[in-house]
Amino acid sequence: MNLYHLRYFMVLAEMQHFRKASEKLCITQPSLSHAISQLESELGVSLFDRQSRSSVLTKEGRQFLDYVQKSLSILDDGVSVMQKASMGEGVIKLGFLRTLGTSFVPEVAASFLETKPDKSIQFEFFSSITGPLLGGLKQDKYDVVFCTKIEQEAEIEFIPVEKQDLVLIVPRNHPLANHHSIDLSETLPYPQVYFSKSSGLRSIIDKLFEKIDGKPTIAYEIEEDEVVAGLVSKGFGIAVVPYMEQLLRLNVKIIQISSPAWERNFHMATLKNKYLSPVVQEFRDFVFKNYPK
Repeated sequence: MNLYHLRYFMVLAEMQHFRKASEKLCITQPSLSHAISQLESELGVSLFDRQSRSSVLTKEGRQFLDYVQKSLSILDDGVSVMQKASMGEGVIKLGFLRTLGTSFVPEVAASFLETKPDKSIQFEFFSSITGPLLGGLKQDKYDVVFCTKIEQEAEIEFIPVEKQDLVLIVPRNHPLANHHSIDLSETLPYPQVYFSKSSGLRSIIDKLFEKIDGKPTIAYEIEEDEVVAGLVSKGFGIAVVPYMEQLLRLNVKIIQISSPAWERNFHMATLKNKYLSPVVQEFRDFVFKNYPK
């Protein structure tokens, strides 16, 4: 049994005539008859009731036709999807930090789609924090991830694509709230809402304090920047966080950090030795070419 035999069977079931079916298939009538006989022999049943002028499906033939139609339809769909993928179409599974979801990611995705108006391309969007995003990348849940760089990830390639300033936020009634800018050393006497070790920001902010040879007083440790900001707004401490528009809607004072100088870099992450489908490769190349390095 092979695919040709199954397709021959479907055409003969439609035409109900060996000569007409062979003409439609552009093969000889004996070749068609031999293929159907082989199929029947392998299945152990008669698929057609061969009459003088036509060949009508038997009960078993009708049952088998239903399975063949479903199977070939699924196979044809798979072939079509692969052919479209080879032409740069398909789905891009994109993971990203939530803070990038309001502006950067929508802009990048929309700009890429504008360069491919004749292609059928869809994005699947997933937001999380750096650790789970990189874990998902390794497990093939995502094709590309936008996150914070983790130095120990040797199998992942990180390409810088976006920057974000770090700021200090304090409750509006805090002693530091009258500052417009501040040296980070001035924050040391006050309890801080700090990023947990699972956050990509933890190492960045640790390095900030290492620059001033200081150790912050950590009152709470949280993974997500929005939760950190929410706790600060309710008086649980002060915090160094990435600047984001959500801060403007909270009851906090945003203070620029004058020293030490620092900024947060976001990276596009892909696995170094993993095959990328044509559409994912084109998206990666587009981001690499059009966004800051």
